Amino acid sequence: MKLKDNVVIITGASSGIGKSLAHEFAQRGANLILGARQYVLLCEIAAELEKTYGIKAVAVHCDVAIEEECNLLIKQALLTFKKIDVLVNNAGISMRALFNDVDVKVLKQLMDVNFWGTVYCTKFALPEILKTKGSIVGVSSIAGYKGLPGRTGYSASKFAMNGFLDALRVENLNTGVHILTACPGFTASNIRNTALDKNGTQQGESTLHEEKMMTADEVAQIIVDGVENRERTLIMTGQGKLTVALSKFIPGILDKLVYNVFRKEKDSLLK
Repeated sequence: MKLKDNVVIITGASSGIGKSLAHEFAQRGANLILGARQYVLLCEIAAELEKTYGIKAVAVHCDVAIEEECNLLIKQALLTFKKIDVLVNNAGISMRALFNDVDVKVLKQLMDVNFWGTVYCTKFALPEILKTKGSIVGVSSIAGYKGLPGRTGYSASKFAMNGFLDALRVENLNTGVHILTACPGFTASNIRNTALDKNGTQQGESTLHEEKMMTADEVAQIIVDGVENRERTLIMTGQGKLTVALSKFIPGILDKLVYNVFRKEKDSLLK
């Protein structure tokens, strides 16, 4: 699948993996609909993409937790380009708090953005993607395969996303629609800086060693390659592949390994 002149919708496109995805798709000739809550910043990114790559990019204010805003995002794509080839469900937030301490509203907020945002956008885009036999992408996580301590809401939302996409893939085996579940490992981006604490406030500083992680640009290149090659699932990094394998065969040992990793993070929640 070549992407030149394709119409690609990306949620959460104002920073991190979403912004890198916008650059990667634009570099390959795709026209873009960019959705995010930071509208002014999104407009600046759209203008930069048009100037740099000679494509058309449209910024749309969109909070994916709000169903009607997802509907308007898809309508804007159709109004501007008359078709949709690729939907990338990238918008997401994280958290850092033990379940015993966290306000349940934090978990609900994560589900609203990470899971329901994917459901809403996919629901409105699918009829058009059926026409183009295009792609639906979910930017999930290794946390969708293995629950991570201090991230109960995040893991739950990514497990839910994975299950949703898996069922959707089976439903569309004979329609020509491509479903891709992309699972980066730890990625150097602002998602941990904006992660919610037990009260729902952004923690402001990452507690993990960002310098040792994949870059958002590296993740974006792998995902866009996956769209072009119509891959089924992308498990990124050796650590990620090992985690998925161990979760199937020796889950008890994996529990201890994960516990030890998170016990070593800065200001660890595990004692």
